[in-house]
Amino acid sequence: MTVEGSIFVQAVALGLDPAWRRLPPEERAADAQAFLDAEDRTSADGVRTLTYSSIGLERGVDLLLLRLAPELDLLESAGARLARSGLGRWLSVRDSLLGRIAASQYVTKPTDQERSVLDGVPKRYLIVYPFTKSTDWYLLSREARQGVMNEHMRVGHGYPTVRQLLAYSFGLDDGDFLVAYDTDDLAVFGDLVRELRSTESRRSTVNDRPILIGIRHDLADFVELLDGPGT
Repeated sequence: MTVEGSIFVQAVALGLDPAWRRLPPEERAADAQAFLDAEDRTSADGVRTLTYSSIGLERGVDLLLLRLAPELDLLESAGARLARSGLGRWLSVRDSLLGRIAASQYVTKPTDQERSVLDGVPKRYLIVYPFTKSTDWYLLSREARQGVMNEHMRVGHGYPTVRQLLAYSFGLDDGDFLVAYDTDDLAVFGDLVRELRSTESRRSTVNDRPILIGIRHDLADFVELLDGPGT
């Protein structure tokens, strides 16, 4: 996916009402189909959605969506359509994080790792990692911040199997940044995060919660996980 102009990003964590599983099989099947049909219409409207299961992984979260759209209004429409469609009526928003993709002031030529979550085949795991910087960070000189970020990026480039998508949340959400990482190896991702904790940039991070994780499944596979084969 080529990024031109503004692209808005939303990571939304949804939790399923356990009562849905106690519905008769034919009602669950109808709900599942209506849900899948609603997502098909959302894609036709120009919203790209990557879906991940968090069943049993995140407290109160079953479905993790990473949505991308050229307008914020399209994200609103997508959320409304899903919420009123079959299975969507049984889902509640547990977390929602917003950002906007823009050129980095610290990177002159992005590598294959930057924004590559948007391109090619999604990897097995998604980690959504929001964070906020301190006031002191923004009061540093441009040169001082660039030096700190150079170290940060040098560490990141040592882990080429971990891709990232960086979005800016200024004025859109509580945090400053929304980063989505994807990887096939969570152990490698853990090593990356641990090494980054010992870099100078960590001093200026005041919050990096909530971290969300999901396993890649298309929506039909997710529904099958919820209710078993044949739904």
